[in-house]
Amino acid sequence: MKTLEEKLGYRFQDPSLLANALTHSSYANEHHAAKLLSNERLEFLGDSVLGMVVADYLYRNFPTLPEGDLTRMRANLVCEGNLVVVAQMWDLGSYLKLGRGEESCGGRERPSIQADAVEAVLAAVYLDSGIAQARRIIQRFILDNIAQMSQAGRDFKTALQELVQKKSGQVLTYHLIGQSGPDHAKTFEMEVRLNDKPVGSGKGRSKKDAEQTAARAALERLSRKK
Repeated sequence: MKTLEEKLGYRFQDPSLLANALTHSSYANEHHAAKLLSNERLEFLGDSVLGMVVADYLYRNFPTLPEGDLTRMRANLVCEGNLVVVAQMWDLGSYLKLGRGEESCGGRERPSIQADAVEAVLAAVYLDSGIAQARRIIQRFILDNIAQMSQAGRDFKTALQELVQKKSGQVLTYHLIGQSGPDHAKTFEMEVRLNDKPVGSGKGRSKKDAEQTAARAALERLSRKK
């Protein structure tokens, strides 16, 4: 548990909350006599905590984007794909308590179980210390690492395209402006231009990730101008 707490950057005042967050229903059912609780209730709460924090972030950082765009961006950020990436950052599968059947079926690697456990852990932090600590972890592992998430997790390029298309004659292009590092660990820097004028740039481990980061920077810049 201490190793997981180190990865989270958070020490629980009530360790039983973290233990509950890691207890899958299959394990609780197999240990019915011990009256263990599964993490399903925490998952329910964590889903709302995560959604609220992400919605608040988007509302404050994209002040002119319409509700539809904000809704889509939030859905992309809190989707299962992104949460699985977070679970992998924490090596969360290694800490889960699973029933024998779920264990034998590869439950530790099951995306839905990992994503649900992330939400449960966030809820546990929220109950242990309040929204500020939960927000800090969400900021660090979801909002600050958007460019490193899987492509299924968000699409700032689409959001940017839809924003600029509200005015006719707008042309977006992406350009590679730099790269560094060895072949097996390169970092790329992309620049996005609107009508051939730079509006954002970003770096990433792949050109696609760098394009997403650049698009996000452009979205923030353009939305504040409107």
